[in-house]
Amino acid sequence: MAHQARKRFGQHFLVDEAIIDQIIRAIHPGAEDPLVEIGPGLSALTAPLLQTVKRLTAVELDRDLAARLRLSWPPERLLVIEADALTVDFSSLGTALRIVGNLPYNISSPLLFHLAQFADAVQDQHFMLQREVIDRMVAQPGSSDYGRLSIMLQVRYRMEKLFDVPPDAFDPPPKVMSSVVRMVPLPADRPRPSSEEAFAAVVTRAFAQRRKMLRRVLADWVDDIDWEALGVAPTDRAEVVSPGQFMAMADQLVRAGRFQPKNQ
Repeated sequence: MAHQARKRFGQHFLVDEAIIDQIIRAIHPGAEDPLVEIGPGLSALTAPLLQTVKRLTAVELDRDLAARLRLSWPPERLLVIEADALTVDFSSLGTALRIVGNLPYNISSPLLFHLAQFADAVQDQHFMLQREVIDRMVAQPGSSDYGRLSIMLQVRYRMEKLFDVPPDAFDPPPKVMSSVVRMVPLPADRPRPSSEEAFAAVVTRAFAQRRKMLRRVLADWVDDIDWEALGVAPTDRAEVVSPGQFMAMADQLVRAGRFQPKNQ
C-alpha cells in the first residue's frame, strides 16, 4: 500500500534518482561506518546506503514507516529507533557517528541545536534542509543571512553548502528550494567561550533586534564591554560581529561579573 505523506510530520519524500546518487556520493559511506539516518521515510537513502554499509541505525517517528522499515531489512542490518529525533540521545548510539538525513523542515533549527549537544560523538553530518536555512547556517558576517543560527553552529562545526535540490525532486513537492549541507564538528581545541551560557545569551540578545545598534540592544551591558579591544564599535549592528568577537564579548561580561563562569 502506498504511504500517504503526513503534513504534521513535514513529510516530503525524495524520489529523484540522480539527486539520491549525488547525496550518496557526497556522503561516500564506508562498509564499517557507524551511520545514523534521521527520517528515512520511504528508504530513498536507506536502500542505497545499505548497499555499502554493513549496518545502519534509523530514527523514524512515523509508526507506519518504522514498521515498513523493519519488514524490509533484518535488525542486524537496520536498527529502527521509533522516536522523535528531538528526544534521542545520539551519544548513546556510538562514537564517530556519521549522521545523514532529509530533515523535516518544520523542526530543522531545533533539531540542529539538539544534535550540537552530541557533536563530540559525531564524525560528520550530511543533511538536506530548506535552502534558506542552509544559507543562514553558512552565512558570513555582513550578509543579510548572517544571524544567531550562523554563529551558534559555526563555533561548533565547519560547514559547507554542497548543492541545491529543486522541489520536483520530492513527492509531494515542497514549496521551497532545498539544499544539502556537510557539517564537520570542530576539534576539541577549538576556540571556546568561558561560559557557553553567557555566549548564547549575548548572541540571542544582540540579534533580538538586529537592525538596532549594539549600544542600544545591549544597553544593560554597554559599560562592561571593551569595544576597542573587540574591534567592534558600539554603533555597529550584530550582523557585522564575527563569532570570535561575540565569544570575546561574552568573556568580557563574565569577567565583569555579569554572568557566572561555566566551563563546558
